[in-house]
Amino acid sequence: MTVEPEAAIDQINAVFGKHPGHRALHAKGAFYQGTFTATPAAAKLSKALHLQGDPVPIRVRWSNGGGNPTVPDTATDVRGMAVSFRLPDGTATDLLGQTSPEFPLRSVEEFLALVRAAAKPYKIPFFLARHPHTFGAFVANAKAKAIVPPFSYAEVVYYPVHAYSWTAADGTQSWVRYKLTPQQGERPAGEFKGKDRLREEIAARLTAGPVRFTLEVQVAGAGDDPDDPTTSWGTEFFDAGTLEITGLDPEREQNGEIVVFDPTRVVDGVGLSKDPILLYRAGAYTSSVNRRV
Repeated sequence: MTVEPEAAIDQINAVFGKHPGHRALHAKGAFYQGTFTATPAAAKLSKALHLQGDPVPIRVRWSNGGGNPTVPDTATDVRGMAVSFRLPDGTATDLLGQTSPEFPLRSVEEFLALVRAAAKPYKIPFFLARHPHTFGAFVANAKAKAIVPPFSYAEVVYYPVHAYSWTAADGTQSWVRYKLTPQQGERPAGEFKGKDRLREEIAARLTAGPVRFTLEVQVAGAGDDPDDPTTSWGTEFFDAGTLEITGLDPEREQNGEIVVFDPTRVVDGVGLSKDPILLYRAGAYTSSVNRRV
């Protein structure tokens, strides 16, 4: 029986502590603003408004993965990049990426067990012993330095773990996965060594000019399973557009505003898979938001 969202948030709070006003996970982060411009290759595969080639506004939140907002940026942790595409008809759709290239978990229960183990690293071998199917992903994520503190949020690749359907104007449907790949940029002058060094570095970098990422998209091949986030697909990625982050967004979550990045928030032309981890997340976010307010 699947853990209820309220109970899941209780378990996460038990690991990281309760921090009123903050997210249960990815508690430490900041907001940024910019635009996204899709390529013709994306427009060919999906009729979604943000994929037609006209620039659309985006909200971005870079964050550390854990649930303690006071942890220094020098700590080992997964990093996250959440993006909300603000469509011209007033709707929005979100992507949530993390620095782990492979997702090892098949259930919410496994996710919660990993959260508990990661808080006390000596428990990781016991987790692997109980869940041997996760070993390959752990090795791949270690090789990718997924939890090593980066020099900058702007210099690492982020992987949204779930697959989505894209529907073209003629009704043709494709299953896709995403990758957010940084474009080369200049490092800012100065040293960034404090507990908030990642936020300080990205602010300094943005004073010199925009930070750009390529939205890369992988189309499922024959036999690829869109419902299982632990599987790998063998097809190549293509350039679906450019995210240009232009500056801070200090007005977000001020005066009682709550911003939720929800990977199940989709628009016409984009659909959800039956991935149980994906479908669970909306309820968990609702429970987390209720505690924040």
